[in-house]
Amino acid sequence: MKKYNIESILKSLGIEPVNYGATSGSSAGWIETGGEELISYSPIDGEPIAKIVQARREDYETILKRARIAFTKFRMMPAPRRGEIIREIGDTLLKKKQDLASLITIETGKIRPEGEGEVQEMIDIAHFAVGLSRQLYGSTMHSERPFHRMYEQWHPLGIVGIITAFNFPVAVWSWNALVAAVCGDVNLFKPSSKAPLTAIAIQKTIAPVVDKYDIDGVFNLVIGDRTEIGDTMLKDPRIPLISATGSVAMGKKVATEVGGRLGRTLLELGGNNAVIVTEESDLDLAAKAVLFGAVGTAGQRCTSTRRLIVHHSVKESFVKKLVSMYRRLPIGDPMEPETLMGPLIDKKAKENMNAAIEAAVDQGGEIIYGGTSLTIKGLENGFYVTPALVEARNDLQIVQQETFAPILYVITYNTFDEAIEIHNNVPQGLSSSLFTNSVKYQERFLSHAGSDCGIANVNIATSGAEIGGAFGGEKETGGGREAGSDAWKAYMRRQTNTINWGDDMPLAQGIVFGGKKEE
Repeated sequence: MKKYNIESILKSLGIEPVNYGATSGSSAGWIETGGEELISYSPIDGEPIAKIVQARREDYETILKRARIAFTKFRMMPAPRRGEIIREIGDTLLKKKQDLASLITIETGKIRPEGEGEVQEMIDIAHFAVGLSRQLYGSTMHSERPFHRMYEQWHPLGIVGIITAFNFPVAVWSWNALVAAVCGDVNLFKPSSKAPLTAIAIQKTIAPVVDKYDIDGVFNLVIGDRTEIGDTMLKDPRIPLISATGSVAMGKKVATEVGGRLGRTLLELGGNNAVIVTEESDLDLAAKAVLFGAVGTAGQRCTSTRRLIVHHSVKESFVKKLVSMYRRLPIGDPMEPETLMGPLIDKKAKENMNAAIEAAVDQGGEIIYGGTSLTIKGLENGFYVTPALVEARNDLQIVQQETFAPILYVITYNTFDEAIEIHNNVPQGLSSSLFTNSVKYQERFLSHAGSDCGIANVNIATSGAEIGGAFGGEKETGGGREAGSDAWKAYMRRQTNTINWGDDMPLAQGIVFGGKKEE
């Protein structure tokens, strides 16, 4: 890893060769735990970056107690004041943007522009949250009773548990932690064990702001395995909301455990996202979007394009265009500026990709291009592949599943109604896209009878959502919404208030209790 000046990057971010995996957020909040050792490896070359001593159950308890104490104080701070703290956190992240982006690329294999984009997303969320801190609106209603006033208001929930995946190791943290913070909540962050260093770097980066405002216990980090930490969080009634990003299988476990104690969940799970390309669409525009959607982050986004539903009249020419683009795709070291696709996250991801392609062929699919392993000179232990184009039917079992890899299934359709039916006929419902120049097709796609996904785009890719809109999906994607719009409501509890400022006690619905109504 010396090629990337990793020692200098880690030093700049406050990361040492051995790090502890539990903190309540301040510079002094780190716990010297005695848990098991976790090594972070780079998928770029398979080499170790640094070690983490994971948290134990007793460390979890220590951090949680600090979080509960912090909440009693933080919830009473005026929301605009909390917004000012988040603004300073955004400014601090901006100062460390380049080093944070480098670490994201080294630890997850994202190409450098995507690493920078992820840090920018945190900064953007901070800016959004600052404005939000003055817009936590309730509503007023007209009471049916004389001399009564009704309104609703929103209160912070308490501790928000945040469980993230490796592919967006810190952006998803910011969606939850920064928005929840302006709402008056504190958070407990459990990052993916495949990207722990980036989480530590975030805690180190924001610690000076935490110190300045004496809010130790608001931004908490606990790194540990599923049994010791993850399951404990799910079962803990002191955490009213668990926001979890991951696979459908993981989401079902979270929903079952948290639902069993009547807690709340915010789930962002798998996607089986499709692009529909119509016969009169701009094929050059569509090809660029499909390429980015299918191979961006090496196909390891929940919004990655997994299915291409293309009209039979343009299928041959469009696939030919895609194959040409795939052949010229620069694959390799994600730190190099010309690279457009880096490695998969680990060996298991490569095995899953190989198994999916083999299953597709066994079930009747046909490989059009790619799907092979790559060896990059100087990075022989990295996890590189060529992205795959596979002609298939939508009803194949493997097509119905999400494989976290750059596999794009090519499916042909004849009528637009058929395209919509194919599109919706999968268990997942996250992101969708239509390429068309027809207003009729566009409006049909966006209508009640169109895309059944939480995100529906026209003439842009399935990936690359802006933070201003609420992000999330339907069906097995979990139904959660994060980031923009009114997603903040997930982190608060609603309260309806009625005030009687008169001298009588009239009841609703005209009920008279205890005798005749006086004239």
